[in-house]
Amino acid sequence: MHVVVNAAMSADGKLSSRRREQVRISGSADFTRVDRLRADNDAILVGVGTVLADDPHLTLDDEELRDRRRERDDDPNPARVVVDSTGRTPLDARILDDAAETYLLTSQSISDERRRDLEAAGATALAAGTGRVDLESALSELEADGIRALMIEGGGEIIYSLFAAGLVDELSVYVGSLVIGGRDAPTLVDGDGFEERFPSLSLRATTRIGDGVLLEYDVDGR
Repeated sequence: MHVVVNAAMSADGKLSSRRREQVRISGSADFTRVDRLRADNDAILVGVGTVLADDPHLTLDDEELRDRRRERDDDPNPARVVVDSTGRTPLDARILDDAAETYLLTSQSISDERRRDLEAAGATALAAGTGRVDLESALSELEADGIRALMIEGGGEIIYSLFAAGLVDELSVYVGSLVIGGRDAPTLVDGDGFEERFPSLSLRATTRIGDGVLLEYDVDGR
């Protein structure tokens, strides 16, 4: 499976404010780029924290992109994937509607009742790991189900876990022209952080988009 992380961050590396509310970092030109990137992938993955904070839909905005996917015999929208160890995704979350297939990656600790409720709401639940999701196993299950290209849209805890597991192939990050600040504000890569064997990147391209810049990296060793 090919895994690309895509995110927008402030000039000081923050994804949002300390309130963890959605902050507009990029503009319409970058939104168009992200829509195209979504269309090129089989699925889009976020953590349950993103679902709880933003209630995203994770579908394509451009009907022409949906038409192109139909022409190549793909579903109009990429599948949606939520990493949700304990099944906290609300049953009325937009990500569970019928606009696209939705996978919930859970741990084995989720109750049978909660799993049934989530599946009745529209999800396909895949259990991998005991206390928390084993991402390597979960992604292998997704790949066995036909997902070959996966786009990661955050948040920082999930991005850290994917880098720590050595599962990221590319990183695309839009750096906006604003400063958010705050020691408790989420960053591009949160989690425990690395103390040695830091993931190494090779800069592939830089592109100015509006008043920001897109940095595109390959992950070394992948």
